[in-house]
Amino acid sequence: MNHAILLISCPDRKGITAAVTNFVFIHGGNIISADQHIDEQSNTFFMRVEWSLKDFDLSTAKIETAFLPLAKKFSMAWSLYFSQQLPRVAIFVSKHLHCLYDLLLRHRQGQLPCQIRLIISNHADAKVIAKEFGVRFLECPITPQTKRAQEQKELLALKKEKIDMIVLARYHQILTQNILNHFPNRIINIHHSFLPAFAGGDPYRQAYQKGVKIIGATSHYVVRRLDAGPIIEQDTVRVTHRDALADLVRKGQDLERIVLNRAVRWHLQRKILCYNNKTVIFE
Repeated sequence: MNHAILLISCPDRKGITAAVTNFVFIHGGNIISADQHIDEQSNTFFMRVEWSLKDFDLSTAKIETAFLPLAKKFSMAWSLYFSQQLPRVAIFVSKHLHCLYDLLLRHRQGQLPCQIRLIISNHADAKVIAKEFGVRFLECPITPQTKRAQEQKELLALKKEKIDMIVLARYHQILTQNILNHFPNRIINIHHSFLPAFAGGDPYRQAYQKGVKIIGATSHYVVRRLDAGPIIEQDTVRVTHRDALADLVRKGQDLERIVLNRAVRWHLQRKILCYNNKTVIFE
């Protein structure tokens, strides 16, 4: 595929959809998909449009310049992407490796349109997996005394690999603002709980002791406040009094794989727009 993808947000007014689709039409593009949403509370218009570049009469280098007058007319915040430019991804992981395995397998099967360039961990457990999948591995053991130095080491590796986004696949360290500043709305985390309930340490034990009837998982973008970033995807599974603690962990880990995969895939497909600490997920 050789497609262009345009993400737009702006104050809502008449004529935006017609203007955008006409821009594609007059330059010979064929729209593959188009989706839009209006937040009536804030009077904000959101749109995702994807079109084939097969007969498009503008080169990829000239599309932004040609679209700029239209963007200014409607006061748009907008981003343009191309399907053949695969994002370069780094995965951070600690000792729970189920999400890492799942992402690597799905990537090998062609389900995730990206290049997985780097695996970073504060433990050595994932080294053999990285070798199996042919991905560079960087071990950065972290203590309170070494955290700042190790993060600088990580940043250098991310810069060397020209990383576009980070996936926290059960990474048990809190990233500092230094890393967050380099990847705004480009770090995806999986939280082993249905946020905001049972946030924090050992959520499965909290849920087990409470006798809950559902457990869940939440994938969200990482912001400075812990577990408070824009939520991308959530899912739940029912449990009963017959489920032991180990059953809750097993069911929860299955959910984590599914929810994290959806969030990463949607991000890679450019189907997410963030606003007001929320997300619009396009079909």
